Amino acid sequence: MASNDELPRIVVLISGSGSNLQALIDATQTPRKLQAKIVGVISNRQKAYGLQRAQQAGIPTETVSLKKFKDQGKTREDFDESVATLIHTMQPDLIVLAGWMHILSPTFLAHFPNNVMNLHPALPGQFDGAHAIERAFEAYQQGRISETGIMVHKVIADVDRGQVILQQPIPILPDDTLETLEDRIHKEEHKIIVQGAQVFLDELACQL
Repeated sequence: MASNDELPRIVVLISGSGSNLQALIDATQTPRKLQAKIVGVISNRQKAYGLQRAQQAGIPTETVSLKKFKDQGKTREDFDESVATLIHTMQPDLIVLAGWMHILSPTFLAHFPNNVMNLHPALPGQFDGAHAIERAFEAYQQGRISETGIMVHKVIADVDRGQVILQQPIPILPDDTLETLEDRIHKEEHKIIVQGAQVFLDELACQL
C-alpha cells in the first residue's frame, strides 16, 4: 500500500453541507474504498458546513467569493483564474465538484482539461443543470419517466455533458414524495462519488 505522501491528491470544491465531501473523507480513511488523500477543500460560501467537516478531518480549507470579485469590478474570468491559481498550489491529481454551485468557465478548465469530476443527480442527457431532482420528480408525475438516476462525469465547458465515468438508475416509487426521492438519491450519491473518484484516479494513473 502506498504511503500517505505517495497517494493521489484530491481537491474538493463545495458550496453547502458537504455530505458528499464527508463520504469522500470517510472513504480515504478506509484505503480499500478510496486510495487517495484530500489535500484541500474550497468553498464559495463562508458558512458552508462542509468547511467544518474538512477542518474536523484536518484538511486545509479556503473560501472564495464571486461576489467580492464582482464588487471589486473584476470579471467571472478573473474569479475562475484566481480559483485555478489557488488549486494549482495544492497540486491535485483530481478535482472533485461535490455540490459546487458555480459552472466552471473555459478559463478555469483550460488549467485542468482532463482531471475535474462532477457529481450530478440525473442520468446522462436528462435534466442537465440545476434542480435536476425536482425536474425529474415533476416529469414522473406527468408520466414522462419511470426512473431517474445519478452520474459522475468529467467536466467540460458544456454543462453536465462530459464523459460519463459511472452512472446508476434510481427508480421513482409510486409512494415517493420529493423528499423521499431526494433522500434515496443522496444516499446513493455518497457511494457513487467515492467509486467514481477511484475509477477516475485509476484511469489517470494509466495515462502516466
